[in-house]
Parts: sequence; C-alpha cells; structure tokens
Amino acid sequence: MDRDQEGLPGRVHGSDHDDPNPGARPGRTYAELVAGPPDGLLLDITGWTADGIQTGAALTTKLGQFGAGGRALYNPRPVDQRRWD
Repeated sequence: MDRDQEGLPGRVHGSDHDDPNPGARPGRTYAELVAGPPDGLLLDITGWTADGIQTGAALTTKLGQFGAGGRALYNPRPVDQRRWD
C-alpha cells in the first residue's frame, strides 16, 4: 500500500507523542505495520534498498510481551512488500 500516493493519515512509527503532525509526509514511502505492538503504524522506508525491505526490521517498542520496552520483529508479507507482519 503506497501511503504516499493515497494521502492516508497514519501515525508514523517513531514520531513523538506530542508531534502536531505525526502522520505520513508527502514524498516519502511507507510500509504499514501489521500485528505486534506497533500494529497500524506506518514505517518510513524511504531510501531503503530492495534487500533491506526484504530483510525486514527490528523496531523498538514501548510495549511488549515482557513489559515496557523491547523489540518487535517485522518482515514484509510475500504478497505485498508494503505491509509488514
């Protein structure tokens, strides 16, 4: 899903909680995070290589299985590279 072209609002992973505009910005490319603590957030993948997108990402989270803090591992879905589980 190309949030850059759709203009859909969505909170970007890593944006500050008090950011007046925590959503997608024009000219950027985003992947939608699915499942896990950051479910529903967008990940800015602008400038990532195809290999980097295929590899996935370990993201820091404020909430996790073992309490506050930790990492959530995401990989692209085989069907749609822009949505990560």
